[in-house]
Amino acid sequence: MTLEGILRNLLAQKECEWIEFKRNDAEPDDVGQYISALANSTALLGKDAAWIVWGVDDSSRTPVGTAIDPRDRKVGNEPVENWWARLLEPRIDFRFDEVLFDGKRFVLLRIQPAVAFPVAFQGTKWIRVGSAKKKLADHPGKEKELWAALSKHTFEDGIARAGLEETQVLTLLDHGALFDLLQQPVPTDPVGILAASRWRGSLSRVLPVASTSPTSAPSCSLATWPRSAGSGGRRCASCATEAATVPRPSMRSCLRRATRPASLRWFAMSVNEARSTSEIRMYPDRAVRELIGNALIHQDFAMIGTGPMVEMFDDRLEITNPGKPIIDPLRFIDHAPHSRNERLAGLMRRLGICEERGSGYDKAMMSIEVAQLPAPEIRVDTSHTHVVLFAHRDMVRGDKSARMRACYIHACLRYVSGQQMTNTSLRERFGMEEEDYTAVSRFIRETVQAGLLKSADPSSKSKKYARYLPFWA
Repeated sequence: MTLEGILRNLLAQKECEWIEFKRNDAEPDDVGQYISALANSTALLGKDAAWIVWGVDDSSRTPVGTAIDPRDRKVGNEPVENWWARLLEPRIDFRFDEVLFDGKRFVLLRIQPAVAFPVAFQGTKWIRVGSAKKKLADHPGKEKELWAALSKHTFEDGIARAGLEETQVLTLLDHGALFDLLQQPVPTDPVGILAASRWRGSLSRVLPVASTSPTSAPSCSLATWPRSAGSGGRRCASCATEAATVPRPSMRSCLRRATRPASLRWFAMSVNEARSTSEIRMYPDRAVRELIGNALIHQDFAMIGTGPMVEMFDDRLEITNPGKPIIDPLRFIDHAPHSRNERLAGLMRRLGICEERGSGYDKAMMSIEVAQLPAPEIRVDTSHTHVVLFAHRDMVRGDKSARMRACYIHACLRYVSGQQMTNTSLRERFGMEEEDYTAVSRFIRETVQAGLLKSADPSSKSKKYARYLPFWA
């Protein structure tokens, strides 16, 4: 739908909880409060966008046009759009458009609904009661209803940017990557591209006011530039490095590589060392791809002001995502699949980025074992999950906790494949010789004492040929 069509539909409505008409009034404080009120009311009503329209007479509601531009003002030395964005908490997407209609000029402001939390401006939450702007705290019934509505809302089903024209959607979403990952030819016309995208659940269309609106799930994975995708902007992987010889990639290249199965290996290759004429990979491609994919898929979208991070160091690769895991990290290998963001996981499965079967982590750990790398470390703090991949190091003479992690993960992998860990299998995992069985027995004993392993046959007296299981088996 064109901007003219959107304006025509808005002018046919009465001023209400999600539409505000103004003629020339654009006082910054007042507009900021309206953004908060309209965002909250829109979320309460389940609409995909709220609107402020400049160019309508306040008393008669007659379309008269306007000569002002609300964006021209400054608060101090700060542009007013930046000022509004900074004082809205949590930040939401809003966008101005100008349109000529019946020979008159109008200014439209599209406002994203609140997501997960009510939106406050300068620390105060606002709401619409009919066509009036009120403080949310003065209407506890409305506040309770709003929290109930937000608790049912998931970020991935939300609208990343509302009311876009079809050509704008094609610019903001990398539809070429979508069909490339699906291994299907790109339709030759915009109508075919949008129809196929809607069929795959990537877009929504809500009438009569909103035109084409990409949801947050595809915006997180297919945006041509993250900030252009509205609420999906902080949800893609950013990348940092301490190595002077490794260039820091742009945000867009991080995102594109993080959503392309073959290109995820770039994260590992960029810190590989070239020795002689052969390139030696520091980390298995499978492990890098699966673990970064997991960080993207399982992040907690309710957390504001944070996103997945990949940090590359000379001796390790650290992958961080917002939110605590919903599965005990000790049970990542055997637990049935459980996704925090089901729609995003489904989309990424269709794109070939994940399997949605819970086996990706197992395969990542197996590839690390085959490469005889140290076992990854999983750390969970008050709000984030960190997975650390280590480069080659001496595991036998390394720290005790690293050996126990490797021993435990080896036992888990053997168990889920229908086998049991033995002294021999662990020696092979560590690349040790047969005469080292005594040292390996000590490693196993340390892990048993830590409560991570148990004997498969407690009555057996043999240490060399004993079999072991993870504690939960």
